[in-house]
Amino acid sequence: MIPTALVPTARPSAIAGYDDWPAYIREHPRHQAATLPAQEFSDALGVPAAGAPSSVTVHWEETYDGATTSQLSWQLGFGPRTTGWLVRPAGSSGPLPGVLALHCHGGNKFGGADRLVELPDSHPSAAAARAGHYDGRSLATDIARRGFAVLAHDTFAWGSRKFDLSTPPWRTASATAARQAQWREDGVVPSEADQYNAAAGFHEDTVAKAAGLLGTSLAGMVAHDDLAALDILAALPDVDQDRLGCIGFSGGGGRSLALSVLSPRIRAAVVTCMMTTFESLLPAYLDAHSWLLQTPGLWKLGDWPELTARAADARFLVQYALADELFPEDGMRQAHRVLESLHGGTDRYTGSFWPGGHVFTAAMQGEALEFLAKTLAF
Repeated sequence: MIPTALVPTARPSAIAGYDDWPAYIREHPRHQAATLPAQEFSDALGVPAAGAPSSVTVHWEETYDGATTSQLSWQLGFGPRTTGWLVRPAGSSGPLPGVLALHCHGGNKFGGADRLVELPDSHPSAAAARAGHYDGRSLATDIARRGFAVLAHDTFAWGSRKFDLSTPPWRTASATAARQAQWREDGVVPSEADQYNAAAGFHEDTVAKAAGLLGTSLAGMVAHDDLAALDILAALPDVDQDRLGCIGFSGGGGRSLALSVLSPRIRAAVVTCMMTTFESLLPAYLDAHSWLLQTPGLWKLGDWPELTARAADARFLVQYALADELFPEDGMRQAHRVLESLHGGTDRYTGSFWPGGHVFTAAMQGEALEFLAKTLAF
């Protein structure tokens, strides 16, 4: 009889919940962009072509405070089913300008787009994200009340699309055990969301490794999900597919910039608290950012602000927070100068500097809504 200690333990999957992901990448070509500059960006991220999602299911619909909210879901070609929320002005009819609302990273992968939507039963993690990052406001719902059809969806690795970490891979388990020991020492009783987010924070390195091995990246996979959601938004009967925009704060701002380059459908893009030069992050600010910003090899295409020149038709509002703890002020101001040099004399770029830290304040959201309304012309 073999002693128990010598019996090999089955090694858990490092991508549980996504075990069909490698086959999907192997079987799907790369995303085909509309222009060569956009294609170079897509190839740098390794964006796979978004296969047609399954038919969209409407789970419920409710109207309150001037907005009609529908919970939707769809199945992409791999991983868990996607949850999204479509929010429209109550009683609206006819084609509306459409906006894709892109949630932030926020160190909160337990939830996703629910932090952007006013819901009758909001999870505490979503409420905490709104309070900490969005000035307590429900961004997607507020945009809808201004006359837009807004789709907010969980993207790859967040919310309904999160990895299954109930049996974490070994490296994640080891790091999480240390966090749990610290909680016990501090007398903290973590919530389910706290425990998941701690594990997901460590696991992001593993996801980035897997993506690199497959020839893609975390940002490329997020862009894949965002492109699929944009297709769903554009296909809705009450959405004007010629008036589409996107908006995002922090990691969502990076997603907004990426989507504007990858899809010529985007006419207006809001990038909030997510603009600097790559050089300004070295060496002190690297640890402030996730793999969403730091895709290997991306710098070869040019600096972060220079990527806007690869977008076919989008107009940009870039909002900077002067006391943003994730970006040095000199990097933000240098990015602003680059953007002005690229787009000066046109209406393609508007930059605004705001006091305060890494928060999408109510005043900044107001400016963003005015920009969307003006740019998408209604």
